[in-house]
Amino acid sequence: MQYYERIKELRVNAGLSQAQIGEVLGVKQQQYQRWESGKRDYPIAVLVTLAEYFGVSTDYILLGKSEIDTKAAR
Repeated sequence: MQYYERIKELRVNAGLSQAQIGEVLGVKQQQYQRWESGKRDYPIAVLVTLAEYFGVSTDYILLGKSEIDTKAAR
């Protein structure tokens, strides 16, 4: 799964619309849609905000790694 698919999965699982997440990020729905579809890369600040909002790590969004995966690798 690509990182942009993961942000969609997080949004859908939270029952939120693209417009609602756009509001959280301070952008229009159309801009958020470009990030979620992979048409544009999102800035690091957006990555951090999304991770904090959904309560996940940036590694989870980018690589699909969870805390459990990280600890098991040590």
